[in-house]
Amino acid sequence: MAEVSEVLMSVLSTIRVPRPGDRVHKDECALSFSSPESEGGLYVCMNSFLGFGSQYVDRHHTRSGQRAYLHISRTRKAPKEDEENSGSGDPPKKKPTRLAIGIEGGFNVEQEQYEEEVKVVLFPDRQEVTSDDLATMPDLVRERVSLAMAGLMSADSVSHALQVQQWDGEVRAESRHAVKLKQLDNGTKIPPSGWRCEVCDLQENLWMNLSDGRVFCGRRYFDGSGGNNHALLHFQQTGHPLAVKLGTITPDGADVYSYDEDDMVLDPKLPEHLSHFGIDMMTMEKTEHTMTELEIAVNQRVGEWEVIQESGATLRPLSGPGLTGMKNLGNSCYLNSVMQVLFTVPDFQSKSVTVYHFYLLVCVPDSTAKLGYGLLSGEYSKPAPDPGEGSEPSSEPRGDQVGIAARMFKALVGRGHPEFSTNRQQDAQEFLLHFINMVERNCRSGVNPSEAFRFLVEERIVCQQSQKAKYTQRVDYILQLPVPMDQATNTEELQEAERRREEADSSGAPPPAPVRACIPFTACMAALSEPETLTDFWSSAAQAKTTATKTTRFASFPDHMVIQVKKFTFGQDWVPKKLDVSIDVPDTLDLTALRGTGQQPGEELLPEVAPPPLMTPDVEVKGILGSHGNEEDDSLYSPLLCQSVSPVLDDSTVSQLCEMGFPLEACRKAVYYTGNTGIDAAMNWVMGHMDDPDFSAPMVLPGTSSAPGTTPTESVSEEHLATIVSMGFSRDQATRALRATSNVLERAVDWIFSHLDDLESMEVSEGGRSAAESEGSREPPPGPKVRDGPGKYELFAFISHMGTSTMCGHYVCHIKKDQQWVIFNDQKVCASEKPPKDLGYLYFYRRVTE
Repeated sequence: MAEVSEVLMSVLSTIRVPRPGDRVHKDECALSFSSPESEGGLYVCMNSFLGFGSQYVDRHHTRSGQRAYLHISRTRKAPKEDEENSGSGDPPKKKPTRLAIGIEGGFNVEQEQYEEEVKVVLFPDRQEVTSDDLATMPDLVRERVSLAMAGLMSADSVSHALQVQQWDGEVRAESRHAVKLKQLDNGTKIPPSGWRCEVCDLQENLWMNLSDGRVFCGRRYFDGSGGNNHALLHFQQTGHPLAVKLGTITPDGADVYSYDEDDMVLDPKLPEHLSHFGIDMMTMEKTEHTMTELEIAVNQRVGEWEVIQESGATLRPLSGPGLTGMKNLGNSCYLNSVMQVLFTVPDFQSKSVTVYHFYLLVCVPDSTAKLGYGLLSGEYSKPAPDPGEGSEPSSEPRGDQVGIAARMFKALVGRGHPEFSTNRQQDAQEFLLHFINMVERNCRSGVNPSEAFRFLVEERIVCQQSQKAKYTQRVDYILQLPVPMDQATNTEELQEAERRREEADSSGAPPPAPVRACIPFTACMAALSEPETLTDFWSSAAQAKTTATKTTRFASFPDHMVIQVKKFTFGQDWVPKKLDVSIDVPDTLDLTALRGTGQQPGEELLPEVAPPPLMTPDVEVKGILGSHGNEEDDSLYSPLLCQSVSPVLDDSTVSQLCEMGFPLEACRKAVYYTGNTGIDAAMNWVMGHMDDPDFSAPMVLPGTSSAPGTTPTESVSEEHLATIVSMGFSRDQATRALRATSNVLERAVDWIFSHLDDLESMEVSEGGRSAAESEGSREPPPGPKVRDGPGKYELFAFISHMGTSTMCGHYVCHIKKDQQWVIFNDQKVCASEKPPKDLGYLYFYRRVTE
């Protein structure tokens, strides 16, 4: 060991002890999805704390010169035989008794048990040093290496620190009715068993009202089970708020529900309230499922195959390149589904593979490229190990894979985001746009795969009074398809189902089977293309409010079209709800008829003039003197041309917008450009311009080139110019950025990076020409880069959602691979027998080339 001891002594300076705040990557390889459970284990650099699989650790050693690595390997323990395992080979798993994660009695986040082996490996000779070997080494070596090993093993890994390890869903508040609850002295005494609903004689799911002791059945569940709502009806008739679920009463407590507070609550005086009706809490035993247990049972079923639309079919498992499953990291099915589809698009495939091989050369991790390579390579598309060695072979193929856990990628895309950084369920459409925005920001100067989805929308607004038109274009990535419920083809069936449901509610009978609305896809497209009426439209031609019609068309067709069915909406009570609809989405789609045509021959355009600010009668203004004006005649006065008079804005509207958290300058512009027409119009302007780069910049009046209080020819700071030029930009580009941001360096830097496409089109001023001359001779910057082509498409993927809202439920995706539909349900990858194309949420089409 003397030789090893000398090597350790020579590299002791590169062995660090983790400090609080250090990021330790000991669960996953930085360049692949290898883990300590993988073949060869994981090597953690004892200097940078990055983890590397056995196939990449030599590369990191060669490039970095690091020699000391902590090698961690784990092997699954053989399941222990137990009298309760019924010969299945699986150790008996304790059933959760709390609606919680990571705490005693809750869902166990570490189901599998492993044997772990830890040692130091010295490269390039791969000399191994165990904890026992350190005992014979010099004190300095032994103490330093032992502390480093212990620190690395005890430190929270990055993935562990990013997850919510504990969540308790049983935390209940004390009812405000409990302490002063009035109980009637009606002589009612409740027997210890044999309870029945006083109305329907139901013998389960029974609730006793704590005010009068009457027993009724509970609420009816969505599937028709449960009760007949008689306890709820009793509260509505009497106003008695608290009820206890019979059968859940034990010496430790019981389920208490407050109908007034509409939640499960705590009753600190429950023993006293129960004894009033002859119930001794200390002698009661539980005979009914608590509400928590019922919720747990539902949560245990959510991830099972029964909730998938193809649950009745025997699905054939698939594996290989492009057929890799993804582990669910806790409500990450939305991320899994979106990324599976995106890495089917050639632009994202080529980008990820190219970037991945580049970062392999320099041995630098890139989470997105690593995810793409992991899904496409097939290296991790392997069947999952059997649950236990002694388990009986299943009669049906399981379809589970080892798959990949996109922990580093999820941490990257969720960093700093209030929703995607959590373990809560999210909207797949919102995540898709969030990821596209990230790609846009990081691919300004290189190949941008999001261009595959980018298209231009043409909006044509026609003033009904002047018949003049206005054309605008905007960039979009997703086509939102409305769902006209009034166009259902089974209206009579829906009305009959609603009638039967109302009869069931009034009679207390079980509800009938729900009927799904069938909406023709053609009706959805017709609703998309029909003109929209705009009331209170300010016409620059009529110089007044009037009515206008807005028509939306495509100015370009992308290579890949994403269609979102607008299933999620709000009810009249503003409660989110999901429309239960079936839409006959076609395999092929022709959008050619929806291409915009631009200005028509003979069509007049609305003048490009902003609405005037409200001028009160007591404001004295002077017009601009010219060949047709004088101080006595202000008939030609235009506030839009006056640079010496600030506009008069409605202060109350500005204040209301500011109280909502919007920047002051943005609020002033919103009120100005909507002509002081009220909070609604100003709010609409704010929501439509939040993404503008100058959203919060000082307001620049039309006809001027600077904000109030400055001059168009205001000089820029030479110091600021030099700073921006040192970043690699030209003097003209730096000048333009500073002038656009009122000479504020920080804002100018942000502005210049958000206008790179425009700046790249600028001609650098030549010698002997001023910046102003360069500006005057420069062509207008081009619009956003979009691809265009025929509007004919074919369906290649769709994402489906199961649940009542985007904040709960489950996502899966179907992707067409080599003319075969494949279902991706997290780690399950199987050939689809009957893809439910009519129940999708997001549809992905690719252009058909003729």
